[in-house]
This record gives sequence, C-alpha cells and structure tokens, in this order.
Amino acid sequence: MLKRLIGHHVLANLLFVLVLVVGVLAYNLLPRQQDPSINFNWIVVTTALPGASAEDVEKRVTEPLEQAIRGIPDIKFASSNSREGVSSLLVRFEDIDARTFDKRVSDLRREIQDAEDELPEAVVDPLIVELTTANAFPSVTLAVVGEADDENLRLQARSIERDLEALAGVDRVDPIGLDDPELQINFQPETLEAFGLSPTQVADSVALWFQDISAGSVDVGGTSWLVRLAGRDASPDRVKQIPLVGLGGEEVTLDRIAAVVQAREKPSQEAIIDGRPAVVMAVMKQGETNTLELVERVRLYMDERNALRVQTGVELVMVDDQTVPTRDAIRLMQNNALIGLLLVLLVAWLFLGARIALLTAIGIPFVLAGTFWVLWVSGETLNVTVLLGVVIVLGMLVDDAVVVVEAIYYRLQQGEPALDAAVASLKEVGWPVTSAVLTTMAAFLPLMLLPGILGDFMRVIPMVVTIALAISLIEAFWMLPAHVSVARIDLRNPGRLQRWRIRATRRLQVFYIRVLIRALRRPVLTLSLMVALFAGSLGVVGAGLIKLDFFASDPLRLFYVNIEMPPQTPLGRTLDKVREAEQLVRRQLGDEDLRAVVGYAGQQFTETAPQFGDHYGQILVGLKPKTEDNRSVEALIEAVRPDVERLAGPVNVSFLRLAGGPPVSKPISIKVRGDDYGRIRAAADALLAKMAEVDAIVDISDDAGGGRMTLVLTPDYDAINRAGLMPAEVLRSALLLVDGEIVADMQYRGDKLEVRVRAQPRRYDDIDRLLDFRLPTPDGGQVPLSTLVHAERTPGLGNIRHYNFRRAITVEAALAPDGDLDTVAANRLLQAYWDGELQRDYPNVNLDFSGELDDIQEGIDAIAVLFVFGVGLMYLILGTQFRSYWQPVMILATVPMAFTGVVLGLLLTQNPLSLFTMYGVVALAGIAVNAAIVLISAANSRIAEGMSVLHATLYAARRRVIPILITSLTTIAGLFSLATGLGGASLVWGPVATAIVSGLVFSTLLTLLVIPTLYRMSMGRAAKRAGERLRLTPDA
Repeated sequence: MLKRLIGHHVLANLLFVLVLVVGVLAYNLLPRQQDPSINFNWIVVTTALPGASAEDVEKRVTEPLEQAIRGIPDIKFASSNSREGVSSLLVRFEDIDARTFDKRVSDLRREIQDAEDELPEAVVDPLIVELTTANAFPSVTLAVVGEADDENLRLQARSIERDLEALAGVDRVDPIGLDDPELQINFQPETLEAFGLSPTQVADSVALWFQDISAGSVDVGGTSWLVRLAGRDASPDRVKQIPLVGLGGEEVTLDRIAAVVQAREKPSQEAIIDGRPAVVMAVMKQGETNTLELVERVRLYMDERNALRVQTGVELVMVDDQTVPTRDAIRLMQNNALIGLLLVLLVAWLFLGARIALLTAIGIPFVLAGTFWVLWVSGETLNVTVLLGVVIVLGMLVDDAVVVVEAIYYRLQQGEPALDAAVASLKEVGWPVTSAVLTTMAAFLPLMLLPGILGDFMRVIPMVVTIALAISLIEAFWMLPAHVSVARIDLRNPGRLQRWRIRATRRLQVFYIRVLIRALRRPVLTLSLMVALFAGSLGVVGAGLIKLDFFASDPLRLFYVNIEMPPQTPLGRTLDKVREAEQLVRRQLGDEDLRAVVGYAGQQFTETAPQFGDHYGQILVGLKPKTEDNRSVEALIEAVRPDVERLAGPVNVSFLRLAGGPPVSKPISIKVRGDDYGRIRAAADALLAKMAEVDAIVDISDDAGGGRMTLVLTPDYDAINRAGLMPAEVLRSALLLVDGEIVADMQYRGDKLEVRVRAQPRRYDDIDRLLDFRLPTPDGGQVPLSTLVHAERTPGLGNIRHYNFRRAITVEAALAPDGDLDTVAANRLLQAYWDGELQRDYPNVNLDFSGELDDIQEGIDAIAVLFVFGVGLMYLILGTQFRSYWQPVMILATVPMAFTGVVLGLLLTQNPLSLFTMYGVVALAGIAVNAAIVLISAANSRIAEGMSVLHATLYAARRRVIPILITSLTTIAGLFSLATGLGGASLVWGPVATAIVSGLVFSTLLTLLVIPTLYRMSMGRAAKRAGERLRLTPDA
C-alpha cells in the first residue's frame, strides 16, 4: 500500500499543485489587519441624564444600574464613572466561551431594561456596546477642518459622518467636537417679570403649540381627505409668532419676551488642528474587515471630498491610520519569513546537495499553502500573530522531511533504487518522526488554553503551528518520497562538490565522536557541567541580570499629550491652553517626524475608558513611519516633555504612548477603594506623593478629576406653600433659568432638532444673582426665587468612579524606559509602603492592584500550569513510543538545557524577559526534544539487534548527528532573521525568536553530549532486558 501510494507520482503531483494554487488564492483573500480579532468580553453601558451633577448621576443612574447587574454570573469586575450628565458602566466578564458570553450579555441587557423603570424620566435610553480589538481603537482618525466654527462646519461634518458610516467595513464613527443642532428660545428674565410671567408658562406654551396632530380622514365629495395639524416648525421667524397661552386674553408672542435662534447645543468638546476649528472623526472597523482596504476606501472618499473643498468650505485631513503599523508589521513578518526560507534552503543545500535540498525546500510552500487554505476556510485573518506562527514553524516544517530525506539519501549512497530507498527509509524513521512531531504539537496545543486577553491574542499561534506540522507529515511521508522516487537522483558517481560534502560530513562525524568519547569517559563531569549551567541560568534570572518587561511591545507611531486644567476651567479656556501646547509640540517636531497634530478639549483618551470634562484637554500627535532620518516615539516624547511641562495653567501634564500587542493598562494601576470619598482622596494623594519621589515612575495621574463649585438648591416647602405655588413650578423655573428644558423635537435636514427653552445666557458676577428672579404668585404678586429655596455653595465632584460597586480612585503611572524598576518591583514597592505606612491611617480604605500586574500574574500562573501540562503530554507520547518510564525522562532533560540557552541568549542580546518570551520557552520545550528522540530511537534499535550499549550509543550518535544538526539548523535558520532583526526588529516577537534560537542552539549542543551520556549510564545494566523488550516496538 505504501509503495503503491508513493509510486503514484501523478496523484501526488496533482494534489501538490492543487494545494499550492488554492493556498496562494487563500493567502491573497485573507483580510489584513495588525492584530487578531478578539472579543475582550467587555461591555460598556452609557446612559445620559442631561444637566445632572456627578453626584446626582451616581445616585439616580449608576447605582440602580449597578444594583441591577450585581447578580449576573461570571462578572470579573465592574467599573463605573458618574460625571456631569453621563453614566458609563464598564463590565468585564470572565474568560468564558462565546456561547456563555452571549447568554451573559443577554442577561445584562434584560437587567438593564428592567432597571429603566427606576431611572428618572429625563434619562436617555442606555446605549450598550460590546468592545473588541476592532472597535476599541480607531482604524482611521481624520479631521474635518473649516475656516470658522459655524453651522457650515457642523453640517458638512454631519454629512461626512454619515458617509463614513455607510462605507463597507465601518462599525461606527465617534466624532469629537460635533454638536447637535437646537432651536433655542432664549427668554429675557427681566421681560418675564415685567409681564408677570413665569418660565414654566413659556416652556408649556411652546410645548403645546409645537405638536403635529393627525386628525384623521373626512369624505369630501366622495374622496377621502386626510386632516393633520402641523405645529412643528424649524423657522425662527414663524416660531417667534407663537402666542403664550393662559394669559387671560392678552396676546403676548414669543418675540416680545425671547430671542428665537437656530444654534447648537452647549458644547461639551471642541477641536482644533493647526489653530483652525475642526471636528475629529474616529473611524472604528468591523471585526473581520481588511484594515488596508478600509483605509484605502476612506482615502478615496477624502480625495473626492477635498476636490470640492472650495464649494463645501471644509477640508479633510488624515491624522492617523492603521495602514502604516499594519503594513509594517505584516511586511516585517513577511521579510523575516522570506529570509528564513532562504536560510533553510541554504542549510539543506550545504548538507544534502542542490537537488535533494530543492526537493526538501519545495515542501515548505506546499505546507504553508495548505495552512493558509485551512486558515481561510476557518475565517481567520492575516495578522502579526498568524505570521509569527508561520515564522516559528518555518524551520520545523522541514525537520521531519530532513530526517526522511537524509535516510533516503543514505540509502541512495549505498546504491538502492529510489523507490525502494524511500519505502525502507519510512519504515526506519517513520515512528521517531511521528513521535517528534506529536511532542512538538503537545507543547504548543496546551497554549491554546492560555486564559485572558494574552491567551486570546496568541491563541492562533499554536493553531497555525499544529496545522502546519500536521500537513508537514503528509508532505514528508508522501509528497517528498514520491518526488525523490521520480527525480532519478544517482549518487553512485558523485561530482566534485558532492565528494567535498561527503568528506566534510564524515569529518564532522569523526570530530563529534571523538568529543563524545571524552564526555562518556567522564560522565559525572559532563552531567555536573549541565547542572551547573542550569543553576547558573536560574541565578542570572534571580539576580535581576535579565531585564523584566512583561508586556514589551512595539510603539505605534503616535502619542498623546494630556492636559488637565483646574476643575473650574471653562471649555473655551481649556481649548486655548491646548492651542498653546500644540504650538510647543510643533516647535520640537520637524517635517521628517510630524504627520499631523490635532488638539481637543472636553475629552481625554486613555488605555481604557476616556475621561470627559471641560477641564480635560488632549493633543493627538500623528507621526510619519520610522526611518533612519527621524526619531523614535520615546525620543520625541522626551523632546516635547520639558516645554509642555513648563506650561503655566495646567494642574497635570502627562503623556500617553500606545503600543502594539495585547491591550494592557499602565504598569502601575492601583484602585484606591472605600466608601468615604474624602478618605479615598487623601489616601490616593499619599500614594501619588510617594510615587513622585521615585525617579523611575513617570506620567503619574489619577482619574478622580475635581469638580466645579456647585450651588445646591433645596426647596423651602413652607415658603412655597405660603406663596401659593406648586413645588414643580419652582423646581422647573430653576432649571429653565440655567440650562433650560427640551420641550419638543423634530427632524430637520436629516438631524434631530431639539427645541430648548431657557434664559438668555449671561455671565454673573455673583451666583446669588441667579436667584433674584421673581416668580408670579396666584394673587398677582411676585416672590423672589431666593426666598423659596435654601442655597448652599459646595465644591462638586467632576466624576465619581466605582470599582466593583465601591467608590474608587485609580492612581496610574508609567515606568521610565531606562529606569531600574520593572512592573512587579514597582507595585511591590508601593504595596510595601501602603502596608507599612498608610494602611493604619486609612483602615477603611483598601487597594486593588489589578491591571497590568493582574494580567502578568494570570499569564505567569497559566503558562506554568500549561508548561507542566505540555510536558505531561510529551511524557505520555514518549512513554508510549519507547515503552519505558525512564527514557522519556532522559529526553525531557533537554528542556532545562534549552532554558539555559534562553537565558544566555537574552543576556547577550539584552532583550527583556516578557510573557511573550515565556510563551516561546514553552513552545521550545516541544522543539528541543526532537534531537533526543531520534538519537535514543536509533540506539534502541541497535541494542535490539544485539549491539552493546556503548557501541549502540556511539553508532546512533554517529548515524544521527547529521540529521540532528540539519533539523536544528533549519529551525534556527527559519527564526534567525527575526531574532537578529535582519528583516526588521520587533520588541514583541524578536525576544520570542531569540528565546527559541538561543535555547535550541544550546540544547542541541548539550543533547549531543548529555543524552548519550545519560543513555549509556542508565541502559548499561538492563541492556539484555531492554533489547528483548524493544524488539516488540516498531522498527525505529
């Protein structure tokens, strides 16, 4: 059967071509994006209560919603932010399967809907959004720039927003600085007093007239007519003619007491670019959308709109897009994969010659094509993690083929026919090769169980490796022998280069055997050296000589400058300060660095939830791609930092740098939790002061955000009753004298146009002047509002945050890149300070160190468990293969050897030890054992044939040293470019490649000496018994 399958070369070649063609098509059809599509299991619930203070939002909106969701299972944490007018609730669920998550989201929607009955009538329906890698960060950020902040800019921006939302692949568009239109009726309080009117009469009159009523139908001469009353009108001139009702016959129209204007709602955000007014559009993509194609569609749309800039009066400016990091990341991996492929081919040529090397190497595109075919069918995208899996597996793809082809090569040299040599070689090495591939799969597959965002982010890597290795077995056991059998390779009369290759390999074998004999003569010294090296590597890590950066990542070519003004600062003044800071930023950045700078006030983007408030400002600095002529993101931030930090006015200036890889919070993210806000604030301040004393801790901030001074009005019920007024009239009058009341709405020019009645905005010298307004009483008199309420001036809170249903302030900071603290050490320092100095002063306050530290601990714990699980699977496979308890232990001794090499490689390259590197170490465990498997398998077969242990050990070592070197060198060659940065450097993936390369180099060299030493020592006494037992195993 096997001989017939291999001999049917037509079938093999047709299948080979089919897989290649379909695989290439699948590769081109795979959507391109930088990172894989991941559902974070995060849900954001946003609920608006217009005009409410942070305290009112907390009590009337946030707390009822939190109470509603408290009983939902599988919630990892809940974090909320109550600010002026808006409640934001972030819920993160545990790492649960998609079906359970969908059920939990349905539960949450149901509980939120049930809780709406407890919310105030003025609440806008809660908006529930599911966050993923696709819609959490904009794929494109552009600015609509106008000559003035006028109605034309708003109309054009709204039109552009709708056009962008209609583009294929767009999930949503989040505008900054785009205000909704309003029809404002701004009454004069003094005029109302003169007419003896109350604000509520004005609001009620407008609401009564501003109605469209369908009266039904009537029969007119046998024809049916519809009758409707059209009361809504967006024309200010016609609205001015509305008469007030309930005035006892006297006609007073609106134009006598109020100004009626079409305007915009009170702005909560404003944006500028190069000093000009702008509206910023953040475009989020859908899950599986091709980032490159989406950005190209946006570019084409921008070109079409900008061609009409004279007619429209606005210009579209690209601030940032994800094509650069996506293209760079994919190009980096593609370059390294190509270089790796060439190096693999070179290694195969050096040992096996051009024809056999070519037959071996053409298996790589076959396996990759098959892998991309499977990925396309399974709905994956082409991203950095997929390509990392390809690069990792690139050298391993030919490992099994090399062992097979080397066995064929050996028999061809003996003069056997090609087909017979192929079949005999498969019988000889089939089981060891299968076992080696299965142990590699056993190391990678458990990594698919890695929990958390890190696991979601990297889950595709073991899937790619496993698929590719499975296909490589088909190539090695069928395609390769079939190709060799028809290639008519004749090695009986070798050429000059082939004769040199034979002599070189023989010299290498002789040299190795001489070194091995010396090691076998001193077994204790050999094994002691291995143990000493392993202990030394542990000492290097324990001594801190390896830099720890658990989430080492490549920075995106942009950064943010965060500006926080005093809490009482109005929006316009914050924007002025942002404008000043923008000029300072531009002064330090040259044309070779700068792509675009956009500033805005009223919002700050962060790694997690944005912060809102009139006193928040931010500058987004978009940078050009990195070249030799421009500077790194870190260098640019440090160049800008001194000037911006000296800027007068802000209470805090910080910088935000975003990076590729899994999303994480800042290295220091401490939730200070309690019930008394004053004590929480004091404890947070004490921590902030301690952090400021540590030079390695930078960009320190908290998310509390001070509030403005607040005038709290409490109804005086006795006074209201004596005046003969209704409490609702007094309370509504206070509302109408400030922000006003929405009394009606309509559709106008495609927008929802709200009708707002309010007092004419003015600036007060004293807040008490607001209460001077005199309300009319039923007896014809008037009473000042100040006599109907109790007024108290208090400092308000800008926002109130909860973490797991308790009030909290989050203290955050970054670590200096050249500092001497890593994430774990920094958090331990602050924890020790809290336990030793602060806890006794704040007994009812506790700290929560979740965030990056939490993700680190979760990742380390899981990787450790999965490593043990993977080793257990490998032991199971090896025990089954060798029918032995001890021989698998010998083989697994290569794992600590590989770890020693990892430490040495990181020490020499100064790459950090990250969670990604640990991931590489686990993967390396499955690769490093392959050499020991083929070595012990060959020795076992010789003992079964009657050889002594010593002779079997030496024979197996001499026979297998060349395929071991070839397989190890091809794996190293596949990753060498990524490890050294030949095809482009990466802080995320470079250390992973370095770990595997250095570990494999070290483990291969030690395996060739230590494994034969262990084998001879352990097998000496049981040679005869082992020989009898191993005769029952498949021929190795």
